[in-house]
Amino acid sequence: MTDGISHTLSDQMFHFTLPVRDVRGRAVRLDGVLDTILSAHDYPPIIRKLLAEALVVTALIGSLLKEEDSQLTMQAQTDNGVVKLMVCDYRNGELRGYVQHDADRLATLGANPSLEALFGKGFLAVTFDLAVTGERYQGIVPLEGHSIAHVCEDYFARSEQVPTLIRVAVSEPGHGNVAGGLLIQHLPDGEEGRERLHVRMDHPHWEHASILAATISPAEMLDSALSMEDIVWRLFHEEDEVRAEPGSVITRGCRCSVIHFENVLSRFPPEERKEMRDENGVILVDCAFCSRVFPIQD
Repeated sequence: MTDGISHTLSDQMFHFTLPVRDVRGRAVRLDGVLDTILSAHDYPPIIRKLLAEALVVTALIGSLLKEEDSQLTMQAQTDNGVVKLMVCDYRNGELRGYVQHDADRLATLGANPSLEALFGKGFLAVTFDLAVTGERYQGIVPLEGHSIAHVCEDYFARSEQVPTLIRVAVSEPGHGNVAGGLLIQHLPDGEEGRERLHVRMDHPHWEHASILAATISPAEMLDSALSMEDIVWRLFHEEDEVRAEPGSVITRGCRCSVIHFENVLSRFPPEERKEMRDENGVILVDCAFCSRVFPIQD
């Protein structure tokens, strides 16, 4: 990363490692794809910011999956929360997400409500579906703390025993739909993929790398003139070695189609499908992710 070449700007994941520190990282900035996802619904500013942060975190964590067609899904559920449901997923660079919320109750919360105010007693389920083995594993953590990024740091500490730092920035209303994020993890002694029995959150290599990473500013993450190479170089240019490469291009990944919904509906008994039909004998299916309505002839 010393040749000055800069090319990874927006809507593309960036991978890097610090071999001497046993640290791996991801960095990303979303703009066009974020605008596409958010424009599917008329979200109020609070919900747009919440979903933007969740999409960045989903992309960062999802990009850690090595096998093609493996999927990460993050789902937040609440008990009578203002936010009723939030779902995001990532597969092969395809990103999608949506939020269901109570608009009347949201209007009473003010401009910057806490996670507790939005979710009440809520939990975040982080699910990995591995394509090659067909395995699925899931961790569930409470929606506590100051951000979705903080909740996911807690998930990795509790469920994976992997020291993790995640930073996310989201543009303010009126400045377009832009969000950026950085993730680093400590995987000492080549332990990636193995159970970590003796994790040290105070390991000197991790302390060093996490202190440097934490200096990243929201302005840097959102600055369209700064490439991911520039950002990582600013943070870690004093390291002995930084290995880096562009990752997947990020796209809006709604996988809805008539064929998909026909396959889903075929699993219902004929009597139930009959009740779903309108007066013209058509079943109307609303995709929550892209806000499109699909007429299905049954």
